[in-house]
Amino acid sequence: MKPRELIATAQIPGHTGELRCYRHDGNYEVYVDHAELMSSRVFGSEQMLAELALERLGHRRTPRVLVGGLGMGYTLARTLELVPEAAKVDVVELVPEIVQWNRELFGDLAGRPLEDRRTNLIVGDVREVLADGAGAYDCVLLDVDNGPDGLSKPSNDSIYNKVGLRSIHDALKQGGVLGVWSAGEDKAFEARLQRARFLVDQHAVRARRTKGPRRVIWIAMRKG
Repeated sequence: MKPRELIATAQIPGHTGELRCYRHDGNYEVYVDHAELMSSRVFGSEQMLAELALERLGHRRTPRVLVGGLGMGYTLARTLELVPEAAKVDVVELVPEIVQWNRELFGDLAGRPLEDRRTNLIVGDVREVLADGAGAYDCVLLDVDNGPDGLSKPSNDSIYNKVGLRSIHDALKQGGVLGVWSAGEDKAFEARLQRARFLVDQHAVRARRTKGPRRVIWIAMRKG
């Protein structure tokens, strides 16, 4: 059995925990404390986040999409596969080392989406980008900290609370779509989405598309 090798660590801004990147048998895993945050073995549901949201959005000739959370690049890569050549995709990542690891370690596994000319990388807090982006986006995809019940950054709660959802609503164009990936169900969050003037559908998916742990994706269309 091949050993799991610790190859890099990073600090998360605003959090005392440590990100640890491991390599094992040609794959990569990123942990925060003792919990797995992402793995190159398991990414089907992250791709489905893009698929479900963009299907709901429908065809737009020059869509602008925000992907909150670069991770290992799978959501970004699938987004780029589905949007037209005239699209612009902003990807926002809080941890600079995650960007570095994508460029130097595991970027090939997702097809190096950061190198796509439609990609605009923003290293910073997605909350601030959304707050400054009134009416800017056709679609917002959030795969931040395992969903509303976060692991790594307590202040991520402010993305998913009443104020955060209002900011997302305002950042979307009329008829724009929000997609949120979560490691599990959260009825309270779904109710907040509805109160924030979104038409909401919840999708139960599998981590590897057809097998693996259950995941939840909310697809919410801005109304009003």
